[in-house]
Amino acid sequence: MPNLLTRLARATFSVPGTKAAPVSGIGLAFYGEGRAVWTARDFGALAREGFQRNAIVHRAVRLVAEAAASLPLVLTDRPEPHPLTALLARPNAREGGARLLETLYGHLMVSGNAYLEAVSLDGTPRELHALRPDRMRVVPGPDGWPIAYDYNVGGRTLRHDQLREGVPPILHLTLFHPADDHYGLSPMEAAAVALDIHNAAGAWNKALLDNAARPSGALVYATSNGATLSEAQFTRLKGELEANYQGAANAGRPLLLEGGLDWKPLSLSPKDMDFVEAKAAAAREIALAFGVPPLLLGLSGDNTHANYAEANRAFYRQTVIPLARRTAESLAQWLEPAFGPARLEPDLDAIEALAPERESLWRRVQAADFLTEAEKREAVGYGAATPA
Repeated sequence: MPNLLTRLARATFSVPGTKAAPVSGIGLAFYGEGRAVWTARDFGALAREGFQRNAIVHRAVRLVAEAAASLPLVLTDRPEPHPLTALLARPNAREGGARLLETLYGHLMVSGNAYLEAVSLDGTPRELHALRPDRMRVVPGPDGWPIAYDYNVGGRTLRHDQLREGVPPILHLTLFHPADDHYGLSPMEAAAVALDIHNAAGAWNKALLDNAARPSGALVYATSNGATLSEAQFTRLKGELEANYQGAANAGRPLLLEGGLDWKPLSLSPKDMDFVEAKAAAAREIALAFGVPPLLLGLSGDNTHANYAEANRAFYRQTVIPLARRTAESLAQWLEPAFGPARLEPDLDAIEALAPERESLWRRVQAADFLTEAEKREAVGYGAATPA
């Protein structure tokens, strides 16, 4: 039995009592139009559309968080071991110090905010816990400064009073935000447009494969009397097109046209729209927002570094070390009421990527005969020698 396409090609539409009309056309157009839809600027949407569904964001966040968390935090002005470094090495019964810091840095990269809770006993912090940014709310006082933090969990709201004596229960870390007094700006939010473009390009390519890599177009049936298709004929024709000519199973299947039927493409081809290049450019913008050299993410183009080692050194110098130092300084100031003033610094000797720079520095300092032993130790970042 001939299908509807054949029947339409052979059908003759006539209107009684009228002369033949000039040739006209009946078109069935298959196309989409709309406006850009951007990801909402909140932690849940950015975490879902970025970290969970975008490989570039996922890898960039993990690179920064894991690299920064791998740097041990040491006291440069006090002998080890010390209660402060012991607490940071084992902050709670569930996780070690590196795991806690990785969670902290991950929250900073995704939301621009990170929160630590100190569980104290007799005024001394005994445990540290990372709290989810999307559950925390700042409670400002009359002067605008935070006086408490509300944490929503399990249908309850727990208030943490920041004005109590001793160590405040909450440490709030933020990335710089020029238009907000209390909350930080996430790199992912700054790269949200590039993130949406990258995700949309991937969805376009996937849909293109599902639709046999064919652009949208119009199936036009030319008649000589100006007749139109009935609603039932239109629905059946559209259904047969979707069943017989769309999808991966019908890839490459020719469209048979008879009796005046004509297929007219309406949209640009993927080559004209160049989604591959748009996706690559968006990926490089995402890497730029996170401070990760594109070479470390396996991205081609815009690589200003001569090799992987140089890109790795730039990554540590420009992104990881400043982030770790700011965090160490905030931790020391936060815990000062319990442990006293302390200078907490990331141990840069633990960075293997900086070993060539460190070796060159030591060689130059060692050759400086005009420096004393104490001055040489200070020049390379070490304090005074501990008496035997």
